[in-house]
Amino acid sequence: MIGVITGDIINSREADNQQEWLVPIKKVFNQFGKTPKTWEIFRGDSFQLEVEKPEDTFWAAILIKASIRSVRSLDVRMAIGIGEKSHDAARISESNGEAFIHSGEKFENLKKQKQNLAVKTPWPDFDQQFNLMISLASIAMDKWSQSSAELIALSLQHKELSQKELGEKIAIGQSSVSERQKRAHFEEVMELENFYRQQITNRLGVRI
Repeated sequence: MIGVITGDIINSREADNQQEWLVPIKKVFNQFGKTPKTWEIFRGDSFQLEVEKPEDTFWAAILIKASIRSVRSLDVRMAIGIGEKSHDAARISESNGEAFIHSGEKFENLKKQKQNLAVKTPWPDFDQQFNLMISLASIAMDKWSQSSAELIALSLQHKELSQKELGEKIAIGQSSVSERQKRAHFEEVMELENFYRQQITNRLGVRI
């Protein structure tokens, strides 16, 4: 089983330069593999990413969101799909299977439901539970400021660093790091990420 994230950039035309958001999002995508097999950006501001380990999908979505919200006035809409991969093509846009179908179907419903992030898996009870949790977490995540989002992205990619060390990377003090993380509800979001990871891992164990 794999994870697939389908998404698009909200307010992409408001960026002064497309490179403003292309550079950070490509940096994130390259951590998961190479284009076009693992990820592609198409139609200007839409994208698809394959995540090898399904339990990593929520972490990946948070990182993508933080990286995009680090750019002025931009946000991102994403649907996480988890399932089997039945056809492995040279381009992700030509690959197929349950994970791709789940991600695509959920993405089509996001605008109607006025949501920016949701998940669809082979387990309806899981989807019901976590989509409610994600909806509540999004109240905080959708309000991340540019500076908070920058710190969240850094914190996600450097879990081993202390607040003091994180601050040194962006030239702010430890107290400022602590305050920004609190305003962004970083601790609570990471508790949800850890719970999501545990539940996916457990489900995969049962399925196998």
